[in-house]
Amino acid sequence: MENAWLIPLFPLVSFLFLLLFGKRLKEASALVGILLTLASLVYSILVLFERLTEATYKAETVWLEIGDLQLTAGFEVNQLNALMLVIVSLVSFLVHTYSKGYMHGDERFPVFYAYLGLFTFAMLGLVISPNLLQTYIFWELVGVGSFLLIGFYFYKESAKKAAKKAFIMTRIGDVGLLIGMILLFWQTGSFEYDEIFAAVEEGAVSGTMITLTAILIFIGAVGKSGQFPLHTWLPDAMEGPTPVSALIHAATMVAAGVYLVASLFPLFNASETAMLTVAIIGAFTAIFAASIGLVQTDIKRVLAYSTVSQLGYMMLALGSAGYVAGVFHLMTHAFFKALLFLAAGSVIHAVHTQDIEKMGGLWKKLTFTGPLFLIGTLAISGVPLFSGFFSKDEILIAAWANGNIALFWLAVIAAFFTAFYMFRLFFMVFTGEARSDMKNVHESPSVMTLPMAVLAILAVVAGYVNTPWFGTYLGDWLTKGNEALGHGHIEGPAWIMIVATAVSLLGILLAWMMYGKKSLSRDWLSSRLPITYSVVKNKYYIDEIYNQTFVYGAKAVSFFLRFIEVFLVEGLLKLTTASVQALGKTGAKIQSGQVQTYGMIAFVGLAVLMVIFALTGGYL
Repeated sequence: MENAWLIPLFPLVSFLFLLLFGKRLKEASALVGILLTLASLVYSILVLFERLTEATYKAETVWLEIGDLQLTAGFEVNQLNALMLVIVSLVSFLVHTYSKGYMHGDERFPVFYAYLGLFTFAMLGLVISPNLLQTYIFWELVGVGSFLLIGFYFYKESAKKAAKKAFIMTRIGDVGLLIGMILLFWQTGSFEYDEIFAAVEEGAVSGTMITLTAILIFIGAVGKSGQFPLHTWLPDAMEGPTPVSALIHAATMVAAGVYLVASLFPLFNASETAMLTVAIIGAFTAIFAASIGLVQTDIKRVLAYSTVSQLGYMMLALGSAGYVAGVFHLMTHAFFKALLFLAAGSVIHAVHTQDIEKMGGLWKKLTFTGPLFLIGTLAISGVPLFSGFFSKDEILIAAWANGNIALFWLAVIAAFFTAFYMFRLFFMVFTGEARSDMKNVHESPSVMTLPMAVLAILAVVAGYVNTPWFGTYLGDWLTKGNEALGHGHIEGPAWIMIVATAVSLLGILLAWMMYGKKSLSRDWLSSRLPITYSVVKNKYYIDEIYNQTFVYGAKAVSFFLRFIEVFLVEGLLKLTTASVQALGKTGAKIQSGQVQTYGMIAFVGLAVLMVIFALTGGYL
């Protein structure tokens, strides 16, 4: 563990090397990125195994001294980030491998791999940071990486707008995080996690300040993890290449917000108001985004809204004192969501469209992608024996046990929506007859399907690490030695599992009746509620509302300030300048250079002075 700082350096080396020599290597750049990310993965696995039996390791050095104040930089390996190192490096390695096939033939192939390396480095650096200041530095670097990758196809206007939107929306949240950090430093005199937690536990920080700083930090997490109301950038981020979507939505950028709340859980847990805020925002986002996913027709946007919804589940868990439930779902979601995005990329690679209305009948043509997509769909729908079943139940039990009954039922309804829209997606893409020309459809190469197969296995088995089947729970290890994190496992009534399973199966059944068997008309509900359907189809007009208020409002303010600058500030400056210049020109005319004139003026001046002297009686 003492050399864990090397883990983020491997992708950084990849970024720098490809930036310098990528043009010469061309598509061989993929091997550089894959091998160096593999090195991070191997090292992360070794660190995780060592952390299973060893205590937390922390190493820091003085970075900056200002008087008596010392700011440090270093790394820390605890249970949470040891697990996250493996998740991030594994998904990143598989995305690097998959991209070799997906991005084949792209003119900027080396640049893409360089950006992937930078993005992976930023997230791994964020994960092992031992203090808030260092976390914030990597937090912003993750934002830079996402900007570059989302806007990778910069020649497309939609990609440029999506990149700018992601960068600006997340910066809004980052302002909250920055203010929260500053207030915490003001109250505790440190950015170190352990010192902040100690100050909170000792009562050195008032309850009001704990609540305020926790909510401000949560605003940063809302931006990064696409929670309402800062969620609108996430679906638009689909403008980037599909491997980027998999990386962002599974293990890097959106995971950063959940990770931040989990890493600062003792701070949040010290404030009931902050915890309730996190839980409410999470539950609302879960059902809000799931309802939008019901009617989307772009395969990647369905998955994007699914990600927003699942992140809401994680926030609900953390806000309900379910630390283990939130982290557990973060892990399982990373695998099945990466699988779903890569499988969606395989479909797009085959049919060259993202519109599911034009697909159909691909089960027989994509014989490998189809079953893998089905595994991911079963996992996210919470079907028993798949990973999502175990982690989703942990979240529901945590919400119920914490007394958040209304939020619990919102999560149950969201689970029904999830099963319905995911199997709606599956049936529309893979069953029935093709609804457009599908003559040249072929399965993706093995370099794309093998990473999907690995993720499919993990999407099935990852849930079993938090069951009693192996003698212990993942949660027992995650919470070991830290009572502030709560219990390793919360027992709940058996009916919760039954209800959760029933609503998932009911959602699958309804999707099959409407889009598989087609015994139920697709528009049986939308035709009866056309206004509701239109509102949901248009994503509740949130983008339009933001455009009419914040965007136009910002433009109005900027025009007003420009008016003041141009007509008042610059006008006053121009008037002053013109006056000085006119005075100078007048003075210049007097300076003729003729000695006779100067002598005459001097004589006249002397005469005037003598007259004045005489008139005043010598008292001048």
